[in-house]
Amino acid sequence: MIVTSALIQATYAGSKQAMIDKHVRLCQDAAAQGAQITCFQEVFFGPYFCQVQDTQWYDFAEPIPGPTIDTFREVAKQHGMALIVPIYEVVGTGTYYNTTAVIDPSGTLLGTYRKTHIPQVKGFWEKFYFKPGNLGYPVFPTDFGKIGVYTCYDRHFPEGARMLGLHGAEIVYIPSATARGWSDHLWFIEQRAHAIANGYFVGTINRVGVEPEFGPQEYYGSSYFCDPRGQILAQAGDKEDEVLVAKLDLDFIKEVRNAWQFYRDRRPDIYGELAEALP
Repeated sequence: MIVTSALIQATYAGSKQAMIDKHVRLCQDAAAQGAQITCFQEVFFGPYFCQVQDTQWYDFAEPIPGPTIDTFREVAKQHGMALIVPIYEVVGTGTYYNTTAVIDPSGTLLGTYRKTHIPQVKGFWEKFYFKPGNLGYPVFPTDFGKIGVYTCYDRHFPEGARMLGLHGAEIVYIPSATARGWSDHLWFIEQRAHAIANGYFVGTINRVGVEPEFGPQEYYGSSYFCDPRGQILAQAGDKEDEVLVAKLDLDFIKEVRNAWQFYRDRRPDIYGELAEALP
């Protein structure tokens, strides 16, 4: 089965509503190019506010379902397109997650993934804003394939990427906010390695541009799709808004897994130490 998928990388437009409006328009662009699944960047409707520690950004969070997800449920239904929509989620009072909603082409909210690994280093003060995810590694069946999500800093940890494969993911989307000087040399290594090790397609998205009110960090875009052999199928530029579209042949997954028997040859019986805490 051939699936057409899109990744949207975007500069910050100055407000939450402006970003929502921009992504509604970019979804129209993706639909016009035949996209059946479209994924946005990490916390798509805002700047990357984690460059600073400021309680004002708690007010940016929304529940799921909530107004932004409801908007994109309608967009998904309008275009008959599955959407992967990362936002800042609030649950009750004072509990926040970095969460991605998965919406099917009928507009149904299939569920959510909450970012598991939360960094706390200069310029990425995420523990100030987010609790670690508590929903495990769900895989969402859609008409266009089985979708998994793994968010930004998560990609440095191979364990969750493996769990998504074990749960049956065919396409894993990795929405990110990644700046130059931190991990640009890893950008074309880690996600491709996950695709190879687990035999699935990866669509990895990065925001683009500088948000000077928060600091000098430059987000370098370069969103891309790769196949289960780690081969890059399509890549965006590093400066501008872009809707990147690629065709993914899901039948290629079986071909690769038949050749590279990584699931057959795993030894979970001797991996117990991986789940043990360090002293």
